[in-house]
Amino acid sequence: MKKSFGAKTLIYPTPVWLVGTYDKNGKPNAATIAWGGVCSSKPPCVSVSLREATYTHGNIMERKAFTINVPSADQVEIADYCGVASGKNVDKFAAAKITAVKSEKVDAPFIQEFPLILECKLSNFIKIGIHTHFIGEILDVKIDESMLGEDGLPDILKINPIIYAPEIQSYYAAGKYLGKAFSIGKNFS
Repeated sequence: MKKSFGAKTLIYPTPVWLVGTYDKNGKPNAATIAWGGVCSSKPPCVSVSLREATYTHGNIMERKAFTINVPSADQVEIADYCGVASGKNVDKFAAAKITAVKSEKVDAPFIQEFPLILECKLSNFIKIGIHTHFIGEILDVKIDESMLGEDGLPDILKINPIIYAPEIQSYYAAGKYLGKAFSIGKNFS
C-alpha cells in the first residue's frame, strides 16, 4: 500500500546546482538551487526555477545568461552556504573562498573550484505560480580533466555530485554503479 502525501514538490533526486550570475554592476553571485533539470536535447538546454524575489532572478533577467555549477560532495558546505546567504547582502565568493571566473561564452561567472560547469544563455522563461522557469541553452560544458574516466568522458563517481532530498531537507552523494543504460532492461525482451 502506498501512503498519499498530497500535492507536493516531493521527487527524488533533485540536483544541487549553483547558478552563477552577474548583477547589473558586474558583481558575481552564486545561488544554490534544487529546482532544475535537462529540458531539451536539441538544442541542449537546462531549466531552473527561481522565485521572483531572489537576487539571482533579477540577475538573469538583467544579463540574459547564467552558469550551472555542479559541486562535488566534498563541497557541500559551500553549496549550502550559497543557498542560505543572499548575494544582495554578502559577497558569497569571498565568504566561501571560491573563485569567480568569467565565462567564455556567456555574460556570467562560473566557480573555478567546481568540477562541472554549463555556460547557458537565456532562451526563454515562463512564470509558473511563485516561480519563474528559466530555460538556458547550453553553449559550453566544462569538466575538470581529473573528473574524466579512462574513456575520456565524465565519470559520475569521480564528480560525485550532491543530491538533495527536499522533504527532509538533506544532502546525499551519488550512489553506486547499477548497470549500463539502454541495456540492462533488455532482460525483459
